[in-house]
Amino acid sequence: MTNITPTTPPPEGNIDTQVIGHVLLIGINRPAKRNGWTPPMFRQLAEAYTRLDDDPALRVGVLHAFGDHFTAGLDLPAVSAYMQRGEKAIPEGLVEPHDYGLPGYRRRTKPMVVAVKGICFTVGIELMLGADIVVAADNCRFSQMEVQRGIMATGGATLRMAERAGTGNALLHLLTADEFGSAEAYRLNFVQKVVPAGQELQEALQIAQRIEAQAPLAVVATRLNVLKAIEQGQAAAVAEFIPVQKQLANSEDAAEGVRAFIERRPAQFSGR
Repeated sequence: MTNITPTTPPPEGNIDTQVIGHVLLIGINRPAKRNGWTPPMFRQLAEAYTRLDDDPALRVGVLHAFGDHFTAGLDLPAVSAYMQRGEKAIPEGLVEPHDYGLPGYRRRTKPMVVAVKGICFTVGIELMLGADIVVAADNCRFSQMEVQRGIMATGGATLRMAERAGTGNALLHLLTADEFGSAEAYRLNFVQKVVPAGQELQEALQIAQRIEAQAPLAVVATRLNVLKAIEQGQAAAVAEFIPVQKQLANSEDAAEGVRAFIERRPAQFSGR
């Protein structure tokens, strides 16, 4: 696997990025504080997600973390003032990484794979649920503990936990602020794969590279249609089948897909 070396972060942490092929690696980099989230980190994360969507050479993102843990959650002293004012640390107009359609922000179109490990509390769970595919190390410790701090989960957990696991399972963890492991997260469909600790990033990158090899326009259209069905219902998703398929079928990538089929070779897609 390609060596991924972090920069030396400032005390408030930062987000590192690295490009491998058509994959954008997005690294949470504040290991000295268990990757506790500060306002600059949120802004830089949104900038990285926006870069993924805006750069035609990039096809897939992989969110991961440096150090032993994905994140211990919010650095409350650093972000509490924003909460009290009802403000976001992310400037409007960027892609909002939690991806639940907050007014003033863009929604991501390209796929995001997440590799989680160690402690993955609060915002960590919400970021992985706001992505598309999650690979978890077998040593993960999850907790959605906002009620323990007198606040509410507002990064998407109240939406997506019930969507993935049912209301009872969601409320079990949301209302008790309990800690659970990778096996429970897998049972609840919060994560898609569990691997031995230390292998999670490699597995996530391999999944991203398999996605990268597919036709980019078709990948985006497929992802958005799944989300439309979840958020707006089956009829809304079905209504897009014919017009979207017509557009895709007239693309250069569709023509390449036919040529590759006839010539019995892997397709080389351009995203056009």
